[in-house]
Amino acid sequence: MVLCPFPSSSFPLCTDLRAPTRTNGSLAFCPYNGKACCNPSQDLQLQKRFQAMNISDSACASAVKSVLCATCDPFSAKLFTVDSEPRPVPILCNSTAGTSVSSLSTNTNNNTNFCSTVWESCQDVLISNSPFAPALQSKAAVPQNTTLSKLTDLWQSKSVFCNAFGGASDENALCFNGEPVSLNKTDALPPPKGICLEKIGNGSYINMVAHPDGSNRAFFSNLAGKIWLANIPEQDSGDVLGLDESSPFVDLTDQVYLDTSFGMMGMAFHPDFAKNGRFFASFNCDKEKSPGCGGRCACNSDVDCDPSQIGSSDAGEVCKYHTVIAEYSANGTAASPSMAERARSQEIRRIFTLGLPFTANHGGQILFGPGDGYLYIMMGDGGSKGDPYNFAQKKKSLLGKILRVDVDNIPSEEEIVKLGRWGNYSVPQDNPFSEDKEMEPEIWAYGLRNPWRCSFDSERPSYFLCADVGQDEYEEVDIISKGGNYGWRVYEGPMVFQPQTTPGGNTSANSIDPIFPVVGYSHSNINKLGSAAISGGYVYRSQTDPCTHGSYLYGDLYASHIWAASESPADSGNFTSNDISFSCAPDSPIKCDSVPNSNVPALEYIFSFGEDNRKDVYILTQSGVYRVVRPSRCSYACSKEVAASTNPPSSVPSHGHCFHPHSVVMLFVSAVMLLLEFLL
Repeated sequence: MVLCPFPSSSFPLCTDLRAPTRTNGSLAFCPYNGKACCNPSQDLQLQKRFQAMNISDSACASAVKSVLCATCDPFSAKLFTVDSEPRPVPILCNSTAGTSVSSLSTNTNNNTNFCSTVWESCQDVLISNSPFAPALQSKAAVPQNTTLSKLTDLWQSKSVFCNAFGGASDENALCFNGEPVSLNKTDALPPPKGICLEKIGNGSYINMVAHPDGSNRAFFSNLAGKIWLANIPEQDSGDVLGLDESSPFVDLTDQVYLDTSFGMMGMAFHPDFAKNGRFFASFNCDKEKSPGCGGRCACNSDVDCDPSQIGSSDAGEVCKYHTVIAEYSANGTAASPSMAERARSQEIRRIFTLGLPFTANHGGQILFGPGDGYLYIMMGDGGSKGDPYNFAQKKKSLLGKILRVDVDNIPSEEEIVKLGRWGNYSVPQDNPFSEDKEMEPEIWAYGLRNPWRCSFDSERPSYFLCADVGQDEYEEVDIISKGGNYGWRVYEGPMVFQPQTTPGGNTSANSIDPIFPVVGYSHSNINKLGSAAISGGYVYRSQTDPCTHGSYLYGDLYASHIWAASESPADSGNFTSNDISFSCAPDSPIKCDSVPNSNVPALEYIFSFGEDNRKDVYILTQSGVYRVVRPSRCSYACSKEVAASTNPPSSVPSHGHCFHPHSVVMLFVSAVMLLLEFLL
């Protein structure tokens, strides 16, 4: 499989793709305080490196010091990365390379030609072990027996030097001008006037995954364990979802345990599915009913949890139920996997099995990273009010975590046992804790309660956004970064959380450096009863609604609120969220019901969001499948909208596709199960 390089980062990230950490004051050498990408030890190492350079000229010394200290900048991942290739020094602001850099950075010295400053200050100054010595276009080889060099020894001219180290030439670039990066305080993009929906299906699903072959098809799944392959109708066609519920792509219901908050929670198709036919399902099983269900219990001595001591009413039999990720194949059912309309329900291999201590908050979404091809696994804290065993913060627990594993390089059975893995996978070497004996190596991020729907921004895959369901007060959206700690159960969103019981011990607020949510909402603000449960969505990248483009869409389970969050300043990781109105198009292919005494569409419950290969966004609800369409179809004003080039939809749905809705019973069961899943 050919993997695309991981894209350069945008929001504050360090060169190791981790989030900046607290400095507890100013660093001694480098001019950074608050959040930085250096700790005091690294700051001291930079100081020693600088002193060893023995630079005699003060102007050159000042310039070189600032270049070295740029590794501490909270935006250092952006500064040191171009087309995913690491750089020996940051991108130096070079006004001759383009003027667009000023749109991102507003450093106080406004030195848009810092590259020239470095050259003019240091061109004839001897520097020991110069950071500019790894010449990209050296005019002559540096003698092997010397560490002293001038810029003129390495580079033909200032223009050649700045062509190599200077930037930038595109509107998304960020460059270094000798001082800590400070982004423009631009106003946030105006929120959309509202989003217009059309109903294209009556079925109740909790997952939608675009077909990996790039076609206008997508897979839908329900809690019971069925997956369907559907044709997505063109925008403005008036057609409905091409999905025949009597003929699923694969039926896994005999393997899935379905009850209250249990079922099939996720599915993922290998990035190379069109060639290898591999796909994966994440579901729950009951070891008393499924002989192959057994696995290690999440409550064990490694995390100071004794199964015999768990006596909560919501525990049931400890680790009777498991979270399972299994691999299946569509090979051999058609001329090629891309053409397959059926798959075999026989499990190829068990990727992951984890016994659950309680009966809720077990997440279950799985998806492949767009840049690395690894499988990401979203795990809740295991349930019971307030995570009493502190699993989300326990370093040896996989609960309350996002895991990242390699399913393409599977070790032998002997190696899996030796390494203590939880299934058939290997751990990527660049996982944040792959060499940390105190942490489980599968962990990519931790401190989450119940991540319910995560997604990568299709235009900026370094933006990995996850909605995390709260306990009593707050629902949140986080940008997930390598090794990040998102605070639960020390914090619920931005607020300190006080657990009622703590048999598993406490984690003090002073001992962690939490990453707080980028947006969220309080329960009391949206529901008189104080009940809420977030459902994460997508950064909207379709041009169907250009006024929503770039906004992150998400909603609440109770379907009365949908938000659009926009980032400001650009690339800052700072979001402003707006509660937006939503309506159903009068010419919707399937007539939309409304909430009594209201014009609001009766979505009933929002289970999930989806995205197709055209980047159109869908809302999966109890009452059906809805798609975001042109705002003018609901009479929302959007000056950027271009008139539809296709024929307007007919008021009569097309009969060219076969669609059979769920029974009323299944609709009710699905709603109750998801409701309990969120609230327990």
